[in-house]
Amino acid sequence: MNIEQKIRHTMEQVAELSQCQLVSEIDDDTVLLQSGLDSLGFAMLVAQLDEELGFDPFTQMAIPVYPSTFGEFVSIYRQYSEKNRE
Repeated sequence: MNIEQKIRHTMEQVAELSQCQLVSEIDDDTVLLQSGLDSLGFAMLVAQLDEELGFDPFTQMAIPVYPSTFGEFVSIYRQYSEKNRE
């Protein structure tokens, strides 16, 4: 399972746990706050991904970046996944 698939799968799990309904199609241009998860849901998503992937890119950033779309969110995880392998 690649990073994007892992994020999608984890989003579905968090939505179910927090009783949120994700929008039917989430693509790279989907605005995160319009995906169906609220801010608590995203906090849960980042914590769950940290547990499963072994890193939280947002705590490793020298300059904080807040993604606004799903594509940006996935890109950050891909970038830090490669850094954590090195």
